[in-house]
Amino acid sequence: MSRIAVVTGGTRGIGAASSKALKEAGCTVAAVYACNEEAAAKFNDETGIAVFKWDVSDTGACADGLAKVESDLGPVEILVNNAGITRDTMFHRMDVEKWRAVIDTNLNSLFNMCRPVIEGMRERGFGRIVNISSINGQKGQMGQTNYSAAKAGELGFTKALAQENAFKGITVNAICPGYIGTEMVLAVPEKVLNEKIIPLIPVGRLGEPEEIARCVVFLASDDAGFITGSTLSANGGQVMD
Repeated sequence: MSRIAVVTGGTRGIGAASSKALKEAGCTVAAVYACNEEAAAKFNDETGIAVFKWDVSDTGACADGLAKVESDLGPVEILVNNAGITRDTMFHRMDVEKWRAVIDTNLNSLFNMCRPVIEGMRERGFGRIVNISSINGQKGQMGQTNYSAAKAGELGFTKALAQENAFKGITVNAICPGYIGTEMVLAVPEKVLNEKIIPLIPVGRLGEPEEIARCVVFLASDDAGFITGSTLSANGGQVMD
């Protein structure tokens, strides 16, 4: 699979695993990050994957960043929209900044990233867009009205964009991970993990970032050309949709 792939949030967690898996599958990968210079530099040193810095919530920065990627590496053929943040609080205590930050980074970023590359994909007759949503976009989550709304919005975006571009050889799919052993999840107190989270997962464990990465690689491959507008739930059986 010799393609040019961009992965947002691509130097840590699920994004890092996806960047590495796509490289192993033969892609030339651009891993996008927003702020953690140290982690990005370490990732680049360890993997040799090119890293690019911009804020996916900034429309102009995405256009400029993607232009830089295409100038350095070539036309973007695979786009993995993985970047996301949380600003958890109960809705009756939530301020507009927490709402907007999550919507801008998790949902509006899909427009910001897809719009600059979609015309090129249509002209070339090939494209793979994979949006990393969440189990909480499927079922909701207390204290995450902002995050759940954004992640549910990703699913609607996925289905609509898939319909518009299927006849042009472009597939658009979503993955909804459950609880994955990333830095964010592992920062949850062990007692909470063991008593409140893992007992709700039928397979009895957290997922691994590499398990989500394998889903990404499949959906990005030529073999997945007949799959579009779909949601792949990878949550250990916690939500069966």
